[in-house]
Amino acid sequence: MSAPEPQKPDPVPAPAPAEPPRAVVRRSRRWSSVWIVPVTAILLAGWMVWQHYHDVGPLALVRFSTADSIVSGKTEVRCRSVRVGVVEQVQLAADLQSVVVSLRIDVGAEGLLRGGTRFWVVRPRISAANISGLGTIITGSYIEMDPGDGLQGVHHFESLELPPVTASNVPGLRLTLLADTGGSLAVGSPLYYRGFDVGRVETRTFDIEKEQVRFDVFIREEHARLVTRGTSFWNTSGIDVSAGSEGFRIRTPALQALLAGGASFAVLDGGVAGEPAKNGDVFKLYASETEAEAAQFNPDHVLLLLFEQSVRGLKKGAPVEFRGLNLGRVVDVSFKYTPSDTLRKDPRVPVLVELDLRPLRTTGQKREDEDAILAEAVKNGLRAKLGTGSLLTGALFIDIDFVADAPPAEMAKLGEFDVMPTQSSGLVQLEAKVNAILAKIEALPLDETLGKFGRTADEITKTVAEARGALDAAHKLLASEKTQNLTAEMDATLKQLRASVKSLGPEGSVQGDLQRTLDELRAALRAFKALSDGVAEKPNSLIFGRKETGNPMPRAKRPSP
Repeated sequence: MSAPEPQKPDPVPAPAPAEPPRAVVRRSRRWSSVWIVPVTAILLAGWMVWQHYHDVGPLALVRFSTADSIVSGKTEVRCRSVRVGVVEQVQLAADLQSVVVSLRIDVGAEGLLRGGTRFWVVRPRISAANISGLGTIITGSYIEMDPGDGLQGVHHFESLELPPVTASNVPGLRLTLLADTGGSLAVGSPLYYRGFDVGRVETRTFDIEKEQVRFDVFIREEHARLVTRGTSFWNTSGIDVSAGSEGFRIRTPALQALLAGGASFAVLDGGVAGEPAKNGDVFKLYASETEAEAAQFNPDHVLLLLFEQSVRGLKKGAPVEFRGLNLGRVVDVSFKYTPSDTLRKDPRVPVLVELDLRPLRTTGQKREDEDAILAEAVKNGLRAKLGTGSLLTGALFIDIDFVADAPPAEMAKLGEFDVMPTQSSGLVQLEAKVNAILAKIEALPLDETLGKFGRTADEITKTVAEARGALDAAHKLLASEKTQNLTAEMDATLKQLRASVKSLGPEGSVQGDLQRTLDELRAALRAFKALSDGVAEKPNSLIFGRKETGNPMPRAKRPSP
C-alpha cells in the first residue's frame, strides 16, 4: 500500500492594506487641582463686579444753567439735608447753553427719582424777601432735591434757578394768580389776610400767549379755609396813593410788604364767599384794593348821559351819587355810543354810567318797578349834573338830584341805551348867570348917565366953592370985635333989667309982664349964644345943619374971652 500524499496547505491570503492611525482623546476621569485658583479668581472677580454695580446706585442727569459751585466727586446731593448721593461728572451740554451734571444716587435712595422731582443748588442767597443758605459758607454748596409725586424710573431732570419757597410735601393750599402786571411782587413775597402773614409766593412766570403774569402761591394748611371762590386778591406792594373825587387817598402796607412786596386777600363788601377753594384754582390779582372793590360792583341799570358842558376832570370809575348816596360809577366817556353824524348835529358829550338802584329800593319794591319809578322821577325834575368832588384835584363826579323849575323832559332812547336828561351846573351855570348880568349892564345907557354925573359933579364943585366963601365970611364976622362987644352989651342990659324987675316987688301985673319979657330975652340970649358957639365951632352948620358929620372947612379956634 502506498503512503498517502500530504495535503497542501491552503494559500495564505494577502494582507489587507493597513488603515492610517487615528488619535483618540479619552477624557480623564480625574479633576486636576490646578484649575482651582483661576476658577476662584473668576468667581471672585464676578462677585466684585456685581457688588460694585449693586452698591453704586442709579445715575441721574440734571441740566443746570451753570456749574457754579458744583465740583465733581465733592459736591453732595441731599434730600431734607440728608446725603443721598454725590456729583459724579460735570460736562457741557451739546448746545453749549447749559451744563449736564451726572448725579450718582446712593443705594436705597433710587425711589427719590420720580416724575416732578426738583433739583437746585443751595448757596448763600440774600434778597428783600428772605435770607437763606448762610450755612454753606462753611460747609460748601450742595445740590438739594425735592422728590416729586410722579412715576419712578425717571433719570433726566431740569434744575431750578431759585430754591422753592415750600417743599412739595408740605400740606397747604396751592393756587394760581393771574395779573396784567407783576409790580414788585416776587418769589418769596408774603400773602396777608387782614395784615397777618398766611402764605408765600412760590413762582413768578410770564405767559407770552395770554400776556399775563402768573403767580403760583402757597397758603398754609391752617389758613386754607379762609380762601373761598368769592375771595379777592390784590397787590399791596408799595404805597398806594390815589387822587379822585374823594380827595387824596393814601394806603400803606406792612413794613415787610413795603420792602419785599406782598399780596392780600379777603371777601370784600358786596362779594359772596361761596365754596372753599381747592388746589389749582385760578384767581385774578388786582392792582390795588380799590380796583378789587370796584370789581364787586353789580349794576342793574346802564344809562347814557349827554352833557352840554366840558367833562374835563371826569374819569372812568368816578362815582354817581344821589344826595351823597353812592349809586354807581362812570364806565366810559366817548362819542362811540352815539351815531357817527351826531357830533355835527349834537355836540353834547356822551357819558356811560352803571347804576345799582338797590339802595333806593323800598320794602316790597321789585326790580321791574324801578324803570317806571325812574321815568316818573325824571318827569318830576330828576336830572344828572356834574359836581366837583375835590377842589385840590379838580376831579368831578355825577350828582343825580331833583332840580327846581326844571324844563319838562322824559327818559329817551339812543341806540341800546336809555338816556337820562342832564342839567348844567357848577361854573357853567355861574358863567351863564354872569353873562346875563353883563348883558343887562351892557343894555344900560351908560354914556348918557356918565355925562349927567359929570355935569352934576361940576355943579356940586361950584356950589361947594361958593359955600366955602360964605363960611369964610361968617367966620370973619363972628370973630370980629363988634360981635364980641354986642354980646357983652346984651349981657349987661339983661342984668340991669333983672335988677329993675326985682325992685318992683313980687306983686303987680307989670312985674309979671317984665318977668316974662326977661325970660324970653334970656331964652333968646341963650339961643343966640348957642348959635354963636355953634357957628364958631362948626361954621358949615349954617349951610349943612347941625346933624352934618362932614366938615369941609377946618375948625376955627374960638377967641379967648
